[in-house]
Amino acid sequence: MAIEKEYPMTKEGKLKLEQELEQLKTVKRKEVVERIKIARSFGDLSENSEYDSAKEEQAFVEGRITTIENMIRNAKIIEESNDSNTDTVALGKSVTFVELPNGDEETYSIVGSVEADPFEGKISNDSPIAKSLIGKRVGDKVSIMTPGGEMSVKIVSIS
Repeated sequence: MAIEKEYPMTKEGKLKLEQELEQLKTVKRKEVVERIKIARSFGDLSENSEYDSAKEEQAFVEGRITTIENMIRNAKIIEESNDSNTDTVALGKSVTFVELPNGDEETYSIVGSVEADPFEGKISNDSPIAKSLIGKRVGDKVSIMTPGGEMSVKIVSIS
């Protein structure tokens, strides 16, 4: 049997997934089944675009349910440490850094790929920025290779 991939996430991230799963199973599934019923009533299924669309949506919903169930089953909760170990950047921590040389300051929380949302300041531990920062300390200067080119930063704080 193949080894299942672990999905690192916070408790809040797991809760969000559980809520999405519940929504898909209790609401979205029923909506799609109803769309299929209505589309079937239109007659000939071979040229029925409404039916095809509803079946595609059903496949997407069922695939998403399977994916979420797998992520929840293989979730590895990132424990928020009670100690004051803010010495090094790690999964589950927030890091503030200054871009060099122009000094733009940015803060990101490093989370598992399941929870990543750059617009909310949450970056995946698999992202180039997080990979470069993990294990570094306050005051370290770090070169980060991004798709847009090399970026140099100085770590200001870790929490």
